[in-house]
Amino acid sequence: MNPQRWLHEHSLKLLAIRDTPEAIAGGVAIGIYIGFTPLIGLKTALTILFAWLTRSNILAAVIASAAHDILWPVMPVIFRWEYDIGYLLLSQPHHLPPTLIKRHWDLHSLRSWSNLLTVGKPLLIGSLICSAPFAFLSYVFTQRLVTRHHLKKQLHDAAAKEAESESSQGDSLFPF
Repeated sequence: MNPQRWLHEHSLKLLAIRDTPEAIAGGVAIGIYIGFTPLIGLKTALTILFAWLTRSNILAAVIASAAHDILWPVMPVIFRWEYDIGYLLLSQPHHLPPTLIKRHWDLHSLRSWSNLLTVGKPLLIGSLICSAPFAFLSYVFTQRLVTRHHLKKQLHDAAAKEAESESSQGDSLFPF
């Protein structure tokens, strides 16, 4: 699968949505924001919920959340970056987490609830903070893109309507 072609097809789907540019951009921003969280099984449900609560376009939010899945090969690096930010903010005094190389890995400890809370809390806090700039940039970019597309479409429709009216006037002059 070609990622560039896939992304192009999804962007065309966003432009085909009939809604205001702000609603579409809001949906995209919500999809990108929730796409960065580690809540893998809840992403679609949360995307739909928050898009509905903010009256953003739900379809645009789901498409953006799905388009975010293109980053899966690099998500472990992004999750580590988010964990570092969250750990830095939650630790007193503030310091970076220990390196992963020095940590003793035990399969049983990875599945415990206490480990989920010690790792999950900084990861979630870091993901909520790190995804905000990306969501804001995607909102601004999408709003401008959709606004430009709507203006081009209005100009094209007006030109087509004018050409149609001119051709119908020409038919009445020559009845044969």
